[in-house]
Amino acid sequence: MEDKVIHILLVEDDEVDVMNVKRAFKKGNITNPLYVANNGVEAFVKLRGDETSSPEIPSVRRLILLDLNMPRMGGIEFLQELRADSALRHIPVIVLTTSNADQDRVQAYDLNVAGYLLKPVTFSAFVEVVITLNKYWTLCEIP
Repeated sequence: MEDKVIHILLVEDDEVDVMNVKRAFKKGNITNPLYVANNGVEAFVKLRGDETSSPEIPSVRRLILLDLNMPRMGGIEFLQELRADSALRHIPVIVLTTSNADQDRVQAYDLNVAGYLLKPVTFSAFVEVVITLNKYWTLCEIP
């Protein structure tokens, strides 16, 4: 079963949303490791490492849950840099955002996201979304 573990990076600047994702994982009995970055810059350090540290996230079976509206490096800018990096471009990304703007949706899909989901208003609806995502990504063959 160890080979089915998916390392999930949540790129989210809102602490309440981070807490909700963690609570939804617990409620849905999702045991995949969850790493949290507050913005795109921090996410790249976790994925690549930097001059003082190695990558925090193993280089196999990774998935990114990405918010779009963040400081320092927003979600679209993060996606552009991710897709330009030959070592990281294959990582599946699911956008999980409050942005219902057509422009954001089109840009995200142009950058090959695996899905674009609006954050539900209620926690119970959010749990259902996370459980459904878990069922999906456990069926997918992620390298």
